[in-house]
Amino acid sequence: MKTILIGLIFIGVMAITTAQEKPQGVTFKSPGGTTLRLMIDETNLGSEVSVGEMTFPANTDSGEHAHGAIEIFYVISGELEHVVNGKSQFLKPGMSGYVKPPDKVRHKTGPAGAKVVVIWVPGEEGRRVASRWTREP
Repeated sequence: MKTILIGLIFIGVMAITTAQEKPQGVTFKSPGGTTLRLMIDETNLGSEVSVGEMTFPANTDSGEHAHGAIEIFYVISGELEHVVNGKSQFLKPGMSGYVKPPDKVRHKTGPAGAKVVVIWVPGEEGRRVASRWTREP
């Protein structure tokens, strides 16, 4: 399982950092300005996992929430305060954090915002999150 997750993080990082005319996937935007570009989901891999690029604007706070799946973040740039069940961890580029049901999580950023690879297992969670946001053209 660990090898599979490392592979998925690598694929996500490569998809984000590889120059493409049109980025892979569909992008969604939250009311607070956070964007999620779903790159791997049920449309191209199946329901087992979703992989996306999430960009948090500067000085954002997701508020405490829970997911119905394991959620893993790998930070590409910026800094993300990852608060799980009240315990805070500051994630910088190259660091990862996770949360699993029924944990409560909160994502906060400072002035630089943050760009992360996000992985949800099972993958339906990515589509559930995106369904509450606006699809970008």
